[in-house]
Amino acid sequence: MTAADAAFSRSLGINPMKYCSRCVVPGMSAVPLTFDDKGVCSGCRVSDTKATIDWDKRGRLLRELVDEYRTSSNYDIVIPVSGGKDSYYQTHVATKELGLKALLVTYHGNNYLPEGEYNLQRMREVFDADHIIVRPSVEALKKMNRLGFRIQGDMNWHAHCGIFSAPIQVALRYKVPLIMWGEHGFLDLGGMYSLNDFVEFTAKHRLEHLLRGYDWYDFTDEGLEKLGRPEAKEGLTAKDLLWAKYPSDEEIDSIGVRGIYLGNFVNWDGNSNAELVAAKYDWKASEVPFERTYRLASNLDDMHENGIHDYLKFVKFGYGRATDHSCKDIRSGRMTRDEGIAMVRKYDHVKPRRDLERWLTYVDMSEEEFDRVCDTFRDPRVWRIEDGYWVKDNVWGEPSQYGKAHVA
Repeated sequence: MTAADAAFSRSLGINPMKYCSRCVVPGMSAVPLTFDDKGVCSGCRVSDTKATIDWDKRGRLLRELVDEYRTSSNYDIVIPVSGGKDSYYQTHVATKELGLKALLVTYHGNNYLPEGEYNLQRMREVFDADHIIVRPSVEALKKMNRLGFRIQGDMNWHAHCGIFSAPIQVALRYKVPLIMWGEHGFLDLGGMYSLNDFVEFTAKHRLEHLLRGYDWYDFTDEGLEKLGRPEAKEGLTAKDLLWAKYPSDEEIDSIGVRGIYLGNFVNWDGNSNAELVAAKYDWKASEVPFERTYRLASNLDDMHENGIHDYLKFVKFGYGRATDHSCKDIRSGRMTRDEGIAMVRKYDHVKPRRDLERWLTYVDMSEEEFDRVCDTFRDPRVWRIEDGYWVKDNVWGEPSQYGKAHVA
């Protein structure tokens, strides 16, 4: 839908923005979702099915699956970890409950919060597991921050690429066929798949959804020429992005690597995960409140994730992490929809001053350029300009003005 289409819809009294009648997720979501005839989103419907699943049986299925990969002379499993609450929970299940010899793999994007770095380093102390941390050069990361922002509207694109590439590289290098991820994010948030699908990690999902259609080669000078964006060149070559390369099908087939999601086998709940690992392993949440959400237990592996990265989501789609967190808490019964709307109203629109100033210094960029580039990524199905200001329709039923437009 173009801006003209969206305006025409409004002239007919049709609102292009639609919100779930049970949680607070908008139809213009960063993850694919649908609404049923009662206006309930697919994320809520898939969440409902958790109450009908025999989780003890799922646990037995998981044990039978991993038993096929136990070895006497190698790692049994690779676990991608950030050091967050869910990483601790994955490793707890694998090592303490299933008795597996795990190899932990972390992509380190250089901007951990102090609590996140503490949690990450502590994993080798509280779990009997070896740990490989992949840390790209700071120079390359700063360039990737600028390129991700200017080309794709996501300064954290490098993190998505690293997180979903480095563990597969390590699995191949150490010849470990089984990788265990946490929850499937698109299933958990938007109901993209059923929990009965037992969906597994694929190269197609990585490229088309997790990386939004871009791959590492698009950010080299040669790749930017092909994209028609030569002015954005940062001097990156293929050798600067070795950590981002996804192995070939032939390489993956040679080891038989597969990636399962723990969320298909246990009744996944991020809040419960945080409570368990805090009690068992002294895992720590953030001690300082975030500017754009109320939860303190998420995304401690990147100080910009809950700030700039999430603000860009609001710029593009008109909602942010407070919406995501409220949806999950409404579905799990920890929050009412009215309470969720209050969180959205309080946090989603906030331009994070502390985080913005920190990131602009990190990448040597002016706020004027930041605002100008941001506006080029605003989705016309969400945003309209009225009297020189950005306006969108809200989950509480009224439109609001959200800052001066920096484009004509």
